[in-house]
Amino acid sequence: VRIQTAATSTGPAPSVFGMLRKTFATEGIRGIYRGVSAPVFATSPMFAVSFWGYDMGKRIVQTVDSTSVDTNGEEEYHFTLQQLCVAGGISALPTTAIMAPSERLKCLLQLDSNSTGGTKKYNGLVDCFRKVYAEGGIRSVYKGTVATLIRDVPGTIAWFGTYEFAKKELMHIQNIDPATGALSPLAVLTAGGIAGVACWTVSIPADVLKSRFQTAPPGMYTGIMDVYRHLMKEEGPMALFKGMRPALIRAFPANAACFFGMEMSKKAFAFMD
Repeated sequence: VRIQTAATSTGPAPSVFGMLRKTFATEGIRGIYRGVSAPVFATSPMFAVSFWGYDMGKRIVQTVDSTSVDTNGEEEYHFTLQQLCVAGGISALPTTAIMAPSERLKCLLQLDSNSTGGTKKYNGLVDCFRKVYAEGGIRSVYKGTVATLIRDVPGTIAWFGTYEFAKKELMHIQNIDPATGALSPLAVLTAGGIAGVACWTVSIPADVLKSRFQTAPPGMYTGIMDVYRHLMKEEGPMALFKGMRPALIRAFPANAACFFGMEMSKKAFAFMD
């Protein structure tokens, strides 16, 4: 977030390790983990809703498919990759209800004092929520919801679509029958990591706009398109890709673990189906 919101019109863009060194030197180890409380509290319900939304998306896609035939559970419906991508995009709609306020608070906490030695405005997650709510009510807490959707709909299309495609290809490479076999844990981790990289490659431009809009003072921008116009005028198109490197460094291990956990949970709770 600090790299994404740093203005480059007056100087070179900060590097990942340069920002890391500066943050550690001025704020210590706590500065590196600033803002972690918001995603920690939101991660479990957010991904639970995301995977639930994906399942609901698949049901919607199957329902509107004119070629779908009710087999009374005797035959499994086979989704095309395009259908799975659409279901992935649908999953972003309910997830945004948790994601948008979490992102808003996380971004504000991460930029608090911004490594300049300035006075901190927020004393933790709860204090941040109280002050943001006091500034403009629930609308202030949910500032950037449309921007979050603009980021997450194409992001989840890439996320779920790439994961399903990677799983299929890995099964083909390993000569595994999708109907009867299952991928090894390593293969699941690989597919999940690839999906995370694909998601953030697609999402970064919108994420830059979202981060700037959510952390801007009230009245600075009229909307997400206004952020885009200012960014193009002052910093140029490359500013849309600020923060790509740290996002991709994080994307592979984080999403590998996420999909691995999802697959293990599905096996553990299969008896409830």
